[in-house]
Amino acid sequence: MFGIGKKALIAAAALSIAGPAMAQDTIKMGALATLEGAFTVLGEDGMRGVKLALEEFGYEAGGKKIELITGSSDASPDSAVRAARKLVEQDGVPILVGPLSGSEGLAVKDYAKTQPDVTFLNGSSAAQDTTLRNPSDNFFRFGTEGAQWMAGLGEYVYEEKGYRKVAVLAEDYSFPYTQVFGFLEPFCRLGGEAPVDARFWVPIGNKDYSSVIAALPDDVDAIYVALGGADAVNFLTQYEQAGGELPLIGGSITVDQSVLGSKGRTRDFIIGTPSAGPISDTWDDPRWSAFVDAYKAQFPDGFPSPSLFAHAYYINTKAALLALDEVGGDLSDGGKKYREALSNLSFETPTGMVSLDERRNAVADIFLTEVIEGPEGNLVNKTIKVIPQVSQTLGLSYEKFLEYGQVGRDNPSCE
Repeated sequence: MFGIGKKALIAAAALSIAGPAMAQDTIKMGALATLEGAFTVLGEDGMRGVKLALEEFGYEAGGKKIELITGSSDASPDSAVRAARKLVEQDGVPILVGPLSGSEGLAVKDYAKTQPDVTFLNGSSAAQDTTLRNPSDNFFRFGTEGAQWMAGLGEYVYEEKGYRKVAVLAEDYSFPYTQVFGFLEPFCRLGGEAPVDARFWVPIGNKDYSSVIAALPDDVDAIYVALGGADAVNFLTQYEQAGGELPLIGGSITVDQSVLGSKGRTRDFIIGTPSAGPISDTWDDPRWSAFVDAYKAQFPDGFPSPSLFAHAYYINTKAALLALDEVGGDLSDGGKKYREALSNLSFETPTGMVSLDERRNAVADIFLTEVIEGPEGNLVNKTIKVIPQVSQTLGLSYEKFLEYGQVGRDNPSCE
């Protein structure tokens, strides 16, 4: 009996020693996305991007196993902070990827300042001031932001489409403000108009667009639409049903696969819509082709092509893993060496080279696109032009760019 008891004690002692060692061999990584509300399908594809990157690395980096812990929000800043706080303070993640939506990013950036030993990498949140003003030293964005995504579009619709006056329809929060600014700044500078009284701002989750459609002016050449997810599908369906005939200009998420891949909507209506953004479905490049093939193989029930949300979460997760490799998985100094590695990281992505500026925001290629019907009958964004290595200040000095002021409903005035 004593012999059996002694063996049990030895085994228990071995487990007590192995337990901490095993814990040290595993790094927890949090991933936060909108898995509730109007942007649910966006968040689901964002999570696919996280898993694509982890699968590529075999769920290991820096000699450590990666344990993924997910968090859910509903696109509101409060829900994003609650989810981030749970991941950091209860689950104990030292690295967090997310969030998805613009105002969520601003809130999580501020929360990051209270957790200096935790490293935050953006998901797809593309509000300008997540990094431009009052950045957090431990918040990194390897995906570009909303104004960058519009590079080339304002010039294109003015010079090639001949549009001179546009109406604007967008959700009423920080990301669409950033997108509208990125589109209107060059469009207005060239001589275009977008009167403030022809700008319509709706809350996330708006379902009835009848009053907006009735109020759209007749004396414009096109409508610039910056709506995402279910909001975009609802507007496009209702505008078509109402007999709307004005051409559309698409914000990045309005013509993303999370909208184009939706079911039950007449497809002809949006064909020909110009847009710009961080991806192009038809980009003829082996890096993009390999990414699409991997996405389809791993997620046969996903979209016909990866959305910009899958792309952004993939890039930020890959950056997190590459930097872990560089520091051998060592986060023992509160992540200081790890964040230094992230700051200096430059790597190839499915859409070209990405690096960071001094505020830890991405510099990367942007794609000017137009919606077409693909060979399989699905809608895709055709590449018109690649705008190389777009900076957050759009080629201006930081000080000069700040003179534009903060993005908002009326900036630029453009009248």
